[in-house]
Amino acid sequence: MRFEGSFLDVGPQDRLECGICWWVYDPAVGDDSRGIPPGKSFAELPDDWCCPGCDAPRHKFMVLGE
Repeated sequence: MRFEGSFLDVGPQDRLECGICWWVYDPAVGDDSRGIPPGKSFAELPDDWCCPGCDAPRHKFMVLGE
Protein backbone atom coordinates (compact mmCIF):
# COMPACT_ATOMS: atom_id res chain seq x y z
CA MET A 1 0.00 0.00 0.00
CA ARG A 2 1.30 3.49 -0.83
CA PHE A 3 0.04 6.87 0.22
CA GLU A 4 -0.29 9.80 -2.14
CA GLY A 5 2.79 11.97 -1.91
CA SER A 6 4.69 9.33 0.05
CA PHE A 7 7.53 7.14 -1.06
CA LEU A 8 7.09 4.79 1.89
CA ASP A 9 5.55 1.41 1.32
CA VAL A 10 3.39 0.35 4.24
CA GLY A 11 4.25 -3.14 5.41
CA PRO A 12 1.80 -5.52 7.10
CA GLN A 13 3.22 -4.90 10.59
CA ASP A 14 3.83 -1.14 10.26
CA ARG A 15 2.21 1.12 12.83
CA LEU A 16 0.58 4.29 11.54
CA GLU A 17 -0.20 7.53 13.35
CA CYS A 18 -3.08 9.90 12.72
CA GLY A 19 -1.79 13.26 11.52
CA ILE A 20 -4.68 15.03 13.26
CA CYS A 21 -4.86 13.60 16.80
CA TRP A 22 -1.77 11.31 16.90
CA TRP A 23 -3.76 8.14 17.63
CA VAL A 24 -1.66 5.10 16.62
CA TYR A 25 -2.99 2.11 14.69
CA ASP A 26 -0.96 -0.95 15.68
CA PRO A 27 -1.77 -4.15 13.74
CA ALA A 28 -0.70 -6.23 16.74
CA VAL A 29 -3.51 -4.60 18.76
CA GLY A 30 -6.18 -3.86 16.11
CA ASP A 31 -9.03 -1.46 16.89
CA ASP A 32 -11.51 -2.89 19.36
CA SER A 33 -13.71 0.21 19.19
CA ARG A 34 -14.39 -0.47 15.49
CA GLY A 35 -14.39 -4.28 15.62
CA ILE A 36 -10.94 -4.71 14.03
CA PRO A 37 -9.20 -7.78 15.48
CA PRO A 38 -5.48 -7.96 16.26
CA GLY A 39 -3.34 -9.07 13.33
CA LYS A 40 -5.11 -6.96 10.67
CA SER A 41 -2.73 -4.73 8.72
CA PHE A 42 -3.59 -1.14 7.90
CA ALA A 43 -4.00 -2.12 4.23
CA GLU A 44 -6.66 -4.67 5.22
CA LEU A 45 -8.85 -2.15 7.06
CA PRO A 46 -12.23 -1.43 5.44
CA ASP A 47 -12.32 1.55 3.08
CA ASP A 48 -14.73 3.36 5.39
CA TRP A 49 -12.53 2.87 8.49
CA CYS A 50 -11.56 6.14 10.16
CA CYS A 51 -9.54 7.21 13.18
CA PRO A 52 -11.26 6.24 16.43
CA GLY A 53 -9.73 9.29 18.11
CA CYS A 54 -11.01 12.01 15.77
CA ASP A 55 -12.79 10.36 12.78
CA ALA A 56 -10.03 11.41 10.35
CA PRO A 57 -9.98 9.40 7.10
CA ARG A 58 -7.30 6.78 6.42
CA HIS A 59 -5.25 9.04 4.14
CA LYS A 60 -4.44 11.26 7.15
CA PHE A 61 -2.30 8.47 8.68
CA MET A 62 1.50 8.43 8.46
CA VAL A 63 3.95 5.56 8.94
CA LEU A 64 5.67 5.69 12.30
CA GLY A 65 9.45 5.49 12.23
CA GLU A 66 11.43 2.88 14.09
